Amino acid sequence: MRVDSAADARWMAAALALSERTRARTYPNPNVGCVLVRDGTVVGRGWTQSGGRPHAEAMALDQAGARARGATAYVTLEPCAHASPRGPACADLLVAAGIVRAVVALGDPDPRTDGSGLARLRVAGIAVELGRGADAARRAMAGFLTRRTLGRPHVTLKLALSLDGAAAMADGRSQWITGREARAHAHLERARHGAILVGRGTWEADRPRLDVRLAGLEARAPLRVVLSSGAEAAGDPHPSGATRLPPSPAGSEKAPIAVGDGKGGGDSVWITTPAAIAALRADHLLVEGGARTAAAFLRADLVDRLLLYRAPILIGGGRTLPDIGLAALGDAHARWRLADSRQLGSDRLEVYERG
Repeated sequence: MRVDSAADARWMAAALALSERTRARTYPNPNVGCVLVRDGTVVGRGWTQSGGRPHAEAMALDQAGARARGATAYVTLEPCAHASPRGPACADLLVAAGIVRAVVALGDPDPRTDGSGLARLRVAGIAVELGRGADAARRAMAGFLTRRTLGRPHVTLKLALSLDGAAAMADGRSQWITGREARAHAHLERARHGAILVGRGTWEADRPRLDVRLAGLEARAPLRVVLSSGAEAAGDPHPSGATRLPPSPAGSEKAPIAVGDGKGGGDSVWITTPAAIAALRADHLLVEGGARTAAAFLRADLVDRLLLYRAPILIGGGRTLPDIGLAALGDAHARWRLADSRQLGSDRLEVYERG
Protein backbone atom coordinates (compact mmCIF):
# COMPACT_ATOMS: atom_id res chain seq x y z
CA MET A 1 0.00 0.00 0.00
CA ARG A 2 1.40 3.38 -1.02
CA VAL A 3 1.79 5.75 1.95
CA ASP A 4 1.63 9.52 1.51
CA SER A 5 3.36 10.96 4.60
CA ALA A 6 2.27 14.53 3.89
CA ALA A 7 -1.36 13.43 3.58
CA ASP A 8 -1.08 11.36 6.75
CA ALA A 9 0.21 14.39 8.66
CA ARG A 10 -2.61 16.56 7.28
CA TRP A 11 -5.39 14.13 8.17
CA MET A 12 -3.97 13.46 11.63
CA ALA A 13 -3.86 17.22 12.24
CA ALA A 14 -7.55 17.32 11.32
CA ALA A 15 -8.31 14.51 13.79
CA LEU A 16 -6.40 16.35 16.51
CA ALA A 17 -8.37 19.53 15.83
CA LEU A 18 -11.60 17.57 16.24
CA SER A 19 -10.38 16.16 19.56
CA GLU A 20 -10.07 19.68 20.96
CA ARG A 21 -13.81 20.30 20.57
CA THR A 22 -14.62 18.52 23.80
CA ARG A 23 -11.37 19.03 25.69
CA ALA A 24 -12.11 18.85 29.43
CA ARG A 25 -15.70 17.73 28.72
CA THR A 26 -15.21 13.96 28.39
CA TYR A 27 -13.99 13.05 31.90
CA PRO A 28 -13.16 10.32 32.78
CA ASN A 29 -12.68 9.34 29.12
CA PRO A 30 -10.06 10.86 26.79
CA ASN A 31 -11.01 13.47 24.21
CA VAL A 32 -10.29 11.64 20.94
CA GLY A 33 -10.65 12.71 17.32
CA CYS A 34 -11.16 10.46 14.29
CA VAL A 35 -11.19 11.09 10.54
CA LEU A 36 -12.05 8.43 7.94
CA VAL A 37 -10.54 9.01 4.51
CA ARG A 38 -11.13 7.02 1.30
CA ASP A 39 -9.53 7.92 -2.03
CA GLY A 40 -8.40 11.27 -0.66
CA THR A 41 -11.87 12.28 0.51
CA VAL A 42 -13.20 12.52 4.07
CA VAL A 43 -16.12 10.11 4.43
CA GLY A 44 -16.57 10.38 8.19
CA ARG A 45 -15.34 12.39 11.15
CA GLY A 46 -16.04 12.32 14.85
CA TRP A 47 -14.89 13.34 18.30
CA THR A 48 -15.63 11.99 21.76
CA GLN A 49 -18.86 13.56 22.93
CA SER A 50 -19.38 15.36 26.24
CA GLY A 51 -19.58 12.87 29.08
CA GLY A 52 -17.32 10.41 27.25
CA ARG A 53 -19.76 8.72 24.84
CA PRO A 54 -20.20 8.08 21.98
CA HIS A 55 -16.52 7.63 21.14
CA ALA A 56 -14.90 9.41 18.22
CA GLU A 57 -14.61 6.29 16.06
CA ALA A 58 -18.27 5.41 16.54
CA MET A 59 -19.29 8.94 15.52
CA ALA A 60 -17.11 8.86 12.40
CA LEU A 61 -18.27 5.39 11.35
CA ASP A 62 -21.91 6.35 11.83
CA GLN A 63 -21.40 9.31 9.53
CA ALA A 64 -19.51 7.30 6.93
CA GLY A 65 -21.83 4.31 6.74
CA ALA A 66 -20.90 1.95 3.89
CA ARG A 67 -18.30 4.43 2.63
CA ALA A 68 -16.00 3.37 5.49
CA ARG A 69 -15.15 0.14 3.66
CA GLY A 70 -11.65 0.49 2.20
CA ALA A 71 -10.96 3.71 4.14
CA THR A 72 -8.04 4.76 6.32
CA ALA A 73 -8.88 5.75 9.91
CA TYR A 74 -6.86 8.55 11.48
CA VAL A 75 -7.34 8.29 15.26
CA THR A 76 -5.58 10.29 17.98
CA LEU A 77 -5.65 7.42 20.49
CA GLU A 78 -5.59 3.64 20.14
CA PRO A 79 -9.17 2.39 19.55
CA CYS A 80 -10.57 0.80 22.70
CA ALA A 81 -10.69 -2.97 22.86
CA HIS A 82 -12.81 -3.50 25.96
CA ALA A 83 -16.55 -4.03 26.05
CA SER A 84 -18.68 -1.52 27.92
CA PRO A 85 -22.37 -1.27 28.81
CA ARG A 86 -22.25 2.15 27.14
CA GLY A 87 -21.13 0.86 23.74
CA PRO A 88 -19.11 -1.70 21.77
CA ALA A 89 -15.32 -1.66 21.47
CA CYS A 90 -14.14 0.77 18.81
CA ALA A 91 -11.52 -1.68 17.50
CA ASP A 92 -14.33 -4.13 16.73
CA LEU A 93 -16.38 -1.41 15.04
CA LEU A 94 -13.47 -0.47 12.76
CA VAL A 95 -12.87 -4.12 11.82
CA ALA A 96 -16.56 -4.68 11.06
CA ALA A 97 -16.68 -1.50 8.95
CA GLY A 98 -13.95 -2.83 6.66
CA ILE A 99 -11.26 -0.18 7.00
CA VAL A 100 -7.94 -1.19 5.45
CA ARG A 101 -5.50 1.03 7.38
CA ALA A 102 -5.31 2.78 10.75
CA VAL A 103 -2.99 5.67 11.56
CA VAL A 104 -2.90 6.12 15.34
CA ALA A 105 -1.12 8.87 17.27
CA LEU A 106 -0.80 7.26 20.72
CA GLY A 107 -1.28 3.92 22.40
CA ASP A 108 -3.94 3.82 25.11
CA PRO A 109 -2.46 3.53 28.65
CA ASP A 110 -5.76 2.09 29.93
CA PRO A 111 -4.79 -1.50 30.86
CA ARG A 112 -8.09 -2.74 29.42
CA THR A 113 -6.85 -1.72 25.95
CA ASP A 114 -3.10 -0.96 26.08
CA GLY A 115 -1.97 -2.63 22.84
CA SER A 116 -5.00 -4.90 22.50
CA GLY A 117 -6.83 -2.49 20.24
CA LEU A 118 -3.96 -2.30 17.75
CA ALA A 119 -3.43 -6.06 17.94
CA ARG A 120 -7.09 -6.66 17.11
CA LEU A 121 -6.79 -4.46 14.02
CA ARG A 122 -3.64 -6.24 12.86
CA VAL A 123 -5.16 -9.69 13.32
CA ALA A 124 -7.99 -8.58 11.04
CA GLY A 125 -5.45 -7.71 8.32
CA ILE A 126 -5.60 -3.94 8.83
CA ALA A 127 -2.31 -2.08 8.32
CA VAL A 128 -1.45 -0.08 11.45
CA GLU A 129 0.91 2.86 11.89
CA LEU A 130 1.54 4.15 15.43
CA GLY A 131 3.15 7.46 16.41
CA ARG A 132 2.00 9.91 13.74
CA GLY A 133 1.31 13.21 15.54
CA ALA A 134 2.23 11.75 18.93
CA ASP A 135 3.54 14.98 20.52
CA ALA A 136 0.48 16.98 19.51
CA ALA A 137 -1.78 14.18 20.73
CA ARG A 138 -0.08 14.22 24.14
CA ARG A 139 -0.87 17.92 24.42
CA ALA A 140 -4.45 17.46 23.26
CA MET A 141 -5.07 14.66 25.78
CA ALA A 142 -2.79 15.97 28.53
CA GLY A 143 -5.55 15.75 31.13
CA PHE A 144 -6.38 12.11 30.47
CA LEU A 145 -2.71 11.12 30.31
CA THR A 146 -1.74 13.02 33.47
CA ARG A 147 -4.61 11.44 35.36
CA ARG A 148 -3.48 8.00 34.17
CA THR A 149 0.21 8.48 34.98
CA LEU A 150 0.14 10.77 38.05
CA GLY A 151 -3.35 10.26 39.44
CA ARG A 152 -4.30 13.94 39.29
CA PRO A 153 -5.49 16.58 36.82
CA HIS A 154 -3.16 18.31 34.40
CA VAL A 155 -2.49 21.71 36.01
CA THR A 156 -2.13 25.02 34.19
CA LEU A 157 -1.05 28.02 36.25
CA LYS A 158 -2.13 31.42 34.97
CA LEU A 159 -0.15 34.51 36.00
CA ALA A 160 -0.81 38.10 34.93
CA LEU A 161 2.36 40.11 35.54
CA SER A 162 3.74 43.60 35.01
CA LEU A 163 7.09 44.13 33.29
CA ASP A 164 8.74 44.25 36.72
CA GLY A 165 7.20 40.93 37.73
CA ALA A 166 4.43 42.18 40.02
CA ALA A 167 1.22 40.17 40.25
CA ALA A 168 -0.59 42.94 42.18
CA MET A 169 -0.06 46.35 43.72
CA ALA A 170 1.39 46.57 47.21
CA ASP A 171 -2.10 46.65 48.72
CA GLY A 172 -3.13 43.52 46.82
CA ARG A 173 -5.19 45.12 44.05
CA SER A 174 -4.76 43.28 40.74
CA GLN A 175 -7.77 44.25 38.60
CA TRP A 176 -6.80 44.79 35.91
CA ILE A 177 -3.12 44.24 35.08
CA THR A 178 -3.83 43.00 31.56
CA GLY A 179 -6.07 44.38 28.82
CA ARG A 180 -9.30 43.24 27.20
CA GLU A 181 -7.74 40.87 24.65
CA ALA A 182 -5.69 39.02 27.26
CA ARG A 183 -8.71 38.69 29.52
CA ALA A 184 -10.76 37.27 26.64
CA HIS A 185 -8.02 34.70 26.02
CA ALA A 186 -8.11 33.77 29.70
CA HIS A 187 -11.84 33.07 29.35
CA LEU A 188 -11.07 30.79 26.40
CA GLU A 189 -8.65 28.92 28.65
CA ARG A 190 -11.39 28.59 31.27
CA ALA A 191 -13.59 26.95 28.64
CA ARG A 192 -10.81 24.43 27.98
CA HIS A 193 -10.56 23.33 31.62
CA GLY A 194 -12.83 21.19 33.74
CA ALA A 195 -12.04 23.03 36.98
CA ILE A 196 -10.74 26.45 37.98
CA LEU A 197 -9.08 27.24 41.32
CA VAL A 198 -8.36 30.38 43.32
CA GLY A 199 -7.13 30.97 46.84
CA ARG A 200 -9.44 31.98 49.65
CA GLY A 201 -7.95 35.48 49.75
CA THR A 202 -8.80 36.05 46.09
CA TRP A 203 -12.27 34.63 46.59
CA GLU A 204 -13.03 36.86 49.56
CA ALA A 205 -11.49 40.01 48.08
CA ASP A 206 -12.80 39.79 44.52
CA ARG A 207 -15.69 37.29 44.78
CA PRO A 208 -14.83 36.20 41.21
CA ARG A 209 -17.51 34.57 39.09
CA LEU A 210 -15.03 32.05 37.63
CA ASP A 211 -17.30 31.43 34.67
CA VAL A 212 -16.86 31.67 30.89
CA ARG A 213 -18.05 34.93 29.38
CA LEU A 214 -17.45 34.31 25.69
CA ALA A 215 -20.31 34.16 23.19
CA GLY A 216 -21.26 30.56 22.49
CA LEU A 217 -19.14 29.13 25.31
CA GLU A 218 -21.11 30.30 28.33
CA ALA A 219 -22.32 26.76 29.06
CA ARG A 220 -18.75 25.53 29.57
CA ALA A 221 -18.73 26.55 33.20
CA PRO A 222 -15.90 24.78 35.05
CA LEU A 223 -16.05 23.29 38.51
CA ARG A 224 -15.02 26.13 40.84
CA VAL A 225 -12.52 25.34 43.57
CA VAL A 226 -11.20 27.45 46.46
CA LEU A 227 -7.96 26.56 48.25
CA SER A 228 -8.01 27.28 51.97
CA SER A 229 -6.37 25.91 55.09
CA GLY A 230 -8.17 23.19 56.98
CA ALA A 231 -8.79 25.51 59.91
CA GLU A 232 -10.58 28.03 57.67
CA ALA A 233 -12.62 25.65 55.54
CA ALA A 234 -16.22 25.46 56.67
CA GLY A 235 -19.25 23.85 55.15
CA ASP A 236 -20.80 20.50 54.43
CA PRO A 237 -18.55 17.44 54.00
CA HIS A 238 -17.84 16.61 50.38
CA PRO A 239 -16.86 13.21 48.92
CA SER A 240 -13.85 14.70 47.14
CA GLY A 241 -12.16 15.30 50.48
CA ALA A 242 -13.15 18.96 50.32
CA THR A 243 -16.08 20.97 51.61
CA ARG A 244 -18.74 22.90 49.79
CA LEU A 245 -18.43 26.63 49.44
CA PRO A 246 -20.70 28.67 51.65
CA PRO A 247 -22.98 31.15 49.90
CA SER A 248 -21.85 34.75 49.47
CA PRO A 249 -22.45 37.10 52.40
CA ALA A 250 -25.88 38.69 52.44
CA GLY A 251 -25.97 41.97 50.60
CA SER A 252 -22.65 41.37 48.85
CA GLU A 253 -22.32 43.21 45.55
CA LYS A 254 -19.70 40.74 44.39
CA ALA A 255 -20.78 37.83 42.18
CA PRO A 256 -21.77 34.83 44.34
CA ILE A 257 -20.30 31.36 44.02
CA ALA A 258 -23.10 28.82 44.08
CA VAL A 259 -23.13 25.85 46.38
CA GLY A 260 -22.93 22.65 44.37
CA ASP A 261 -22.18 18.96 44.51
CA GLY A 262 -18.74 19.09 42.90
CA LYS A 263 -19.67 17.38 39.63
CA GLY A 264 -18.76 20.34 37.44
CA GLY A 265 -20.94 22.63 35.36
CA GLY A 266 -20.39 25.61 37.66
CA ASP A 267 -20.49 23.75 40.98
CA SER A 268 -18.03 24.74 43.70
CA VAL A 269 -15.95 23.10 46.44
CA TRP A 270 -13.19 23.85 48.92
CA ILE A 271 -9.93 21.98 49.03
CA THR A 272 -7.50 22.30 51.90
CA THR A 273 -4.18 21.38 50.24
CA PRO A 274 -2.91 21.44 46.64
CA ALA A 275 -2.58 17.64 46.76
CA ALA A 276 -6.37 17.37 47.20
CA ILE A 277 -6.83 18.14 43.50
CA ALA A 278 -6.38 14.39 42.92
CA ALA A 279 -9.98 13.89 44.08
CA LEU A 280 -11.51 16.48 41.76
CA ARG A 281 -13.81 15.18 39.04
CA ALA A 282 -11.81 16.89 36.30
CA ASP A 283 -8.73 16.15 34.22
CA HIS A 284 -7.79 19.77 33.46
CA LEU A 285 -7.34 22.30 36.28
CA LEU A 286 -6.68 26.01 35.77
CA VAL A 287 -5.10 27.78 38.77
CA GLU A 288 -5.86 31.51 38.51
CA GLY A 289 -4.99 33.26 41.76
CA GLY A 290 -3.58 34.62 43.87
CA ALA A 291 0.16 34.77 44.40
CA ARG A 292 0.25 32.60 47.53
CA THR A 293 -1.86 29.95 45.83
CA ALA A 294 0.39 30.00 42.78
CA ALA A 295 3.44 29.59 45.01
CA ALA A 296 1.79 26.71 46.88
CA PHE A 297 1.26 24.77 43.65
CA LEU A 298 4.78 25.49 42.42
CA ARG A 299 6.23 24.50 45.80
CA ALA A 300 4.30 21.22 45.62
CA ASP A 301 5.60 20.64 42.06
CA LEU A 302 2.04 20.31 40.75
CA VAL A 303 2.25 22.69 37.78
CA ASP A 304 2.50 21.22 34.27
CA ARG A 305 1.91 24.34 32.18
CA LEU A 306 2.37 28.08 32.68
CA LEU A 307 0.34 30.88 31.10
CA LEU A 308 2.21 34.16 31.58
CA TYR A 309 0.33 37.28 30.48
CA ARG A 310 2.82 40.16 30.54
CA ALA A 311 1.40 43.68 30.51
CA PRO A 312 3.55 46.64 29.33
CA ILE A 313 3.29 48.41 32.70
CA LEU A 314 5.58 49.04 35.65
CA ILE A 315 4.14 48.87 39.18
CA GLY A 316 7.11 49.24 41.50
CA GLY A 317 6.88 47.82 44.99
CA GLY A 318 4.13 45.43 43.92
CA ARG A 319 3.48 41.95 45.19
CA THR A 320 5.43 39.12 43.60
CA LEU A 321 5.40 35.37 44.10
CA PRO A 322 6.38 34.26 47.62
CA ASP A 323 8.82 31.44 48.24
CA ILE A 324 8.29 28.45 45.92
CA GLY A 325 10.77 26.15 47.65
CA LEU A 326 13.73 26.72 45.33
CA ALA A 327 16.86 25.51 47.13
CA ALA A 328 19.45 26.64 44.54
CA LEU A 329 19.32 28.91 41.50
CA GLY A 330 20.69 26.12 39.35
CA ASP A 331 17.58 24.06 40.09
CA ALA A 332 15.44 26.66 38.32
CA HIS A 333 17.11 26.18 34.94
CA ALA A 334 15.83 23.74 32.29
CA ARG A 335 12.60 23.43 34.26
CA TRP A 336 10.35 25.13 31.71
CA ARG A 337 10.26 25.06 27.92
CA LEU A 338 8.64 27.80 25.82
CA ALA A 339 5.79 26.19 23.84
CA ASP A 340 4.02 29.25 22.43
CA SER A 341 4.21 33.03 22.37
CA ARG A 342 1.83 35.58 20.90
CA GLN A 343 0.68 39.17 21.13
CA LEU A 344 -2.74 39.83 22.65
CA GLY A 345 -3.49 43.50 22.12
CA SER A 346 -0.87 45.39 24.12
CA ASP A 347 -0.03 42.33 26.24
CA ARG A 348 2.27 39.39 25.52
CA LEU A 349 1.33 35.76 26.22
CA GLU A 350 4.02 33.17 26.86
CA VAL A 351 3.10 29.51 27.31
CA TYR A 352 5.58 27.22 29.03
CA GLU A 353 5.49 23.46 29.53
CA ARG A 354 7.53 21.24 31.80
CA GLY A 355 11.03 20.84 30.38
